[in-house]
Amino acid sequence: MAILIADSGSTKTDWCLLQTGKKPRRYTTQGMNPFFHTEATCENILSEELKINPKQTHVERVIFYGAGVKDVSKKAFLEKILKRHFNIKSVEVHSDMLGAARATAADQKGMVCILGTGSNSCYYNGKKIMKQNPSLGYIVGDEGSGAYLGKRVLQYYFYKTFDDELQDAFRIKFGDNLNAMLQNIYNGIHANRYLASFTLFLMEHKEHYMVQNIVEDAFIDFYQRHVLKYRESWRYPVHFAGTVAYEFSSVIQSLHQQYGLTTGTIIKSPAESLCHYHQLDLD
Repeated sequence: MAILIADSGSTKTDWCLLQTGKKPRRYTTQGMNPFFHTEATCENILSEELKINPKQTHVERVIFYGAGVKDVSKKAFLEKILKRHFNIKSVEVHSDMLGAARATAADQKGMVCILGTGSNSCYYNGKKIMKQNPSLGYIVGDEGSGAYLGKRVLQYYFYKTFDDELQDAFRIKFGDNLNAMLQNIYNGIHANRYLASFTLFLMEHKEHYMVQNIVEDAFIDFYQRHVLKYRESWRYPVHFAGTVAYEFSSVIQSLHQQYGLTTGTIIKSPAESLCHYHQLDLD
C-alpha cells in the first residue's frame, strides 16, 4: 500500500510517500494554493516538480492539507487535479489548519495556530476543528504572519525608522529600489510570498531591539485579534506551526507568560508529524 501525504502552504508543499515495509520518501515542490494557482499551474507542479511517476509508483491514496482550502469549491478544485494526475479515486483534501492541528495536538484538545507566510487559528477537540476565526488574507488580515512582518520591515526601512545599523544592513541585502519592490507587491503573482521573504532579515537580526519590537507588536496583534478571543485558550495548550512561529518561539513563550497561557508544541513544519500521524494508516 502507498499513501501520499501533502502539507501545502502558500510558499511550498512538503510531500511524504508512505509505503508498506519501506522508509518514508520525502519531496518538496512549490505551494499549491487554489486562491493563487490555476489548474494548469497545479498540474505543472505535479508533473515537473514532484518526482513521483504515477505509472511506476502506484499511489493508492492521497491526503492533501493545504492553504486556501476554505470551501467546497476549492476542495473540489484540488481533488479533481489530484485524482486525474494519480489516476485514483481515494483523495482527501483538508485545510492546512486541520493539518497543523493533527501535527501538533494529534488526538488531544488544544488551541492551534499557524504563523507562516500567512496566519490562522482554531480550537481543535482532538478530532475536528470546532471553532475558527475567518482568515482575511495578507491584504486585510494575516496578523503576525510572514507577509504581515514583511510589510513592517519595508515601512521601517523606507520611513527611515530603523537605526543606521539596520538601514545599512537592509540596503546591502535587498537594495533600495522602491519602484521595483512596489511592482512586486502590487503587480506580482505571489505578493504574499514576496512580502514574507523580508522576514529573513528579521531572523538574521533577531537580537536587535528594533527587530524584537516589530515581532512582538505583530504577535500581539495576532493574539488580540485571534487567540485571546477563544475561551479555550486558557483551558488548553496553545500550539503553533510555521516558520515564523518556530523562529520567534521565545516571543510566543514570553506572551504566554504575560497572558497566563500554556505553551504547547511549536513546530516549523507539520510535514514530519503528519507523516507519523498517518503511518498508523499503514499498520
